[in-house]
Amino acid sequence: MGNERDELDLVAREFELQRGRLRALAQRMLGSSAEAEDAVQEAWLRLSRSETDGIDNLAGWLTTVVSRVCLNMLQSRGTRREDALADYDAPEARFGPEQEALLGDSIGAALLVVLDTLTPTERLAFVLHDMFAVPFEDIAPILGKTPAAARQLASRGRRRVRGVDEIAVDRERQQEVVNAFLTASRGGDFAALLELLDPDVVVRADAIGVTMGADPEVRGARAVATTFAGRAKAARPALIDGLAGLVWSTGGTPRVVFDFTVVDGRITAIEMLADPDLLGDLNLEMLG
Repeated sequence: MGNERDELDLVAREFELQRGRLRALAQRMLGSSAEAEDAVQEAWLRLSRSETDGIDNLAGWLTTVVSRVCLNMLQSRGTRREDALADYDAPEARFGPEQEALLGDSIGAALLVVLDTLTPTERLAFVLHDMFAVPFEDIAPILGKTPAAARQLASRGRRRVRGVDEIAVDRERQQEVVNAFLTASRGGDFAALLELLDPDVVVRADAIGVTMGADPEVRGARAVATTFAGRAKAARPALIDGLAGLVWSTGGTPRVVFDFTVVDGRITAIEMLADPDLLGDLNLEMLG
């Protein structure tokens, strides 16, 4: 009995070290301090009932549990933006300088309003990755999706958070860059491709894309330019969740979506998405 009590006391102390971070995570997920406390308390109850010997990374385990609890709460509750805003207050700074710098101080009522426009999965992916630096490989199992799908959900959330005015500017500039990329790719213009690509550009393909012959990842401007030079002849311009990209279709059905990230007029990333479930979730608008 004594050993069991000592072990529970040790687990309780370790949990308390994580409590501030977990509360901040839950509050950003839910926008409500009361609901955040409920989510953290539920994580403690699950931890106290678990065999802790099998938990190698307690912080990661608790992050996963709190995230899943928050996701369930977001999916089950109705629209409660007014309640969430009335209940919102800034999370208490109960963690160290490193976490404080990581989380930043930009969260507030205005951002909460934008976060409330995201779907539960977009919100979870965005908060975990952009605010807590959780890798997509760890976010994917929480959502029951692939890392590529989790990355796409975070990207969609990020676009909305950045604001409508900025997105409108991005859309026009991104359209120009993607059109130029398509022209250079079809024409095999290696030099033009290099001009459009960021030196550290990365191209990622999801698991379905890999089975279709794509490399899982290609890094660097020269390698990416080599990959696309003389290709993309069957790709067509499209708007992907409102931003310019390319789509390859067969029989009128999208098979591969090329989702571009453009920063300061250069392409920094291209996501090759071929998972049918993911493509079905995208808002695609083919352009002439």
